[in-house]
Amino acid sequence: MSDEIAAALATGPWALIGVAVLVFADSFLVIVPGEVAVTAAGALAVSTGAPALPAVIVVAGTAAFCGDALCYLVGRRVGIRRWRWMRHPRVAAAFAWAGARLDARIASTVFVARFIPFARLAVNLTAGATRVSAPRFLGVAAGAALAWSAYQAVIGAVVAAVLPGGPVVAIVVSVAVALLIGLGLDRVLARRARRRA
Repeated sequence: MSDEIAAALATGPWALIGVAVLVFADSFLVIVPGEVAVTAAGALAVSTGAPALPAVIVVAGTAAFCGDALCYLVGRRVGIRRWRWMRHPRVAAAFAWAGARLDARIASTVFVARFIPFARLAVNLTAGATRVSAPRFLGVAAGAALAWSAYQAVIGAVVAAVLPGGPVVAIVVSVAVALLIGLGLDRVLARRARRRA
């Protein structure tokens, strides 16, 4: 990908729509690179001037919230046992973990889970299945989605602002930085969970 192609993609009408679609799909299909799309859009916002950084944050946050709300609704309507993949021991353990956390601390659980792909899915489905109050869940989920989108976009924007080399370099480096931060957070959270156990 050249800098000209990156700039054309950023200024085209589909940039924000593409981000929204990827982020929405990432809410329930953890293999979709929603985080990468937001970080790349944040880098493009600074390196090319388009799309606007506030627009990236709002669009990504709205799409993330809509995806989380859909997962909550699926959990409420379908539950967490209906399909075979839901009864796999690891998945069932994730649902049990989410249920215990939601009982103790709903706000912090929903907020933190938004930043961890599979935890996000488990928490949102479990919140619906265990009949967590919809207004309470949706309020926390909205705040978490906006914070998540701002975090992802700002990582890309900061890297693009301090790194010379054009949009492609900014995208590649900002995505690598975001992935490293995510891996670091996963390790810290895993260590804390082991200590508590």
